[in-house]
Amino acid sequence: MSAAGLHLKVLMSVTAGHFYAGECYVFLCTYWVAAQEGSEEEEENEKEPEETQVHTVYFWQGRDAGNMGWLTFTFSLQKKFEQAFKNTLEVVRMHQQQENLKFLSHFKSKFIIHRGKRREPVDRTRLAPPRLYQLRVNDSLICARCIEVDAKATSLNSVFCHVLNVPFDRSASNGIIYLWVGSKASEEDVQLANELAKEMTKYHYTMQIVKEGEEPDNFFWNSLGGKKPYDTSADFLLYSRLFRCSNEKGYFTVSEKCADFCQDDLAEDDIMILDNGEEVFLWVGGKSSEVEIKLAFKSAQVYVQNLRNKQPERPRKLLLTAKNKESKKFTKCFHGWSAHKATVQ
Repeated sequence: MSAAGLHLKVLMSVTAGHFYAGECYVFLCTYWVAAQEGSEEEEENEKEPEETQVHTVYFWQGRDAGNMGWLTFTFSLQKKFEQAFKNTLEVVRMHQQQENLKFLSHFKSKFIIHRGKRREPVDRTRLAPPRLYQLRVNDSLICARCIEVDAKATSLNSVFCHVLNVPFDRSASNGIIYLWVGSKASEEDVQLANELAKEMTKYHYTMQIVKEGEEPDNFFWNSLGGKKPYDTSADFLLYSRLFRCSNEKGYFTVSEKCADFCQDDLAEDDIMILDNGEEVFLWVGGKSSEVEIKLAFKSAQVYVQNLRNKQPERPRKLLLTAKNKESKKFTKCFHGWSAHKATVQ
């Protein structure tokens, strides 16, 4: 069920797994929970315990969607769910790329995030723009996501599989889907990307598998703005770690984020430490305090020194960065990096 602005629309099951960053979605699940086993005496005197139903409503909010969808849900649809399911209802709110594993498991690794909205106004003055998607598995196959990225050659990486959607008309009703297989992509990724590309191939579209180095010059490179250098390795996946430095609890703490971190985990009012295997970045939030900056810098120095002892073959450099000043070495650690969300004053 899509919650676009103030309008709620039930979606067909074939669209499950396709999410748009400019929209919100309501996903209702019913779980059957087995009753707990009692004692032997209880089992003799009583009937077999029946299974109980638990209903969970997941509210998914895209990173470009406002809070109006959530407000619409809480003041209208949630009340209807509560009346229908009484005390068996649980509501879980999630933001894009910060989904929990229970929610992601429903999609069996076929989780696609598009930019914009499901129905965009058609620009009749030009062809529909190409769309490029990158498949990346963070930590485990359950956390696999195929996310739309900037449609340019520099977004490619030899370690990943990419899906390129090239429309032939203004309404994107026909065209070609390229599955670009990086030369260093794993067999599991290639198989999953092939399944995703087939799902993204519409009725009037054709699909073509392209291996790295065998790209056609006509539509493929032209759609990406011409052939340009791109990354051929992703060693950072083996070493990437993100830490949050904060004193919001009244004392200074450094806590590590899970391996499945994203761009929106960069807290505006805190300091973040990112290790990519070559450099350690100290990312300064715009609303962080001087005390946090000083203590986070000390913590980063200790972290770098500790790594020099544990991993002498990979010495790290300590670098300083800030919001909107991030380099490619920093942003590549975040799947689907795009412009930061505007800060609400």
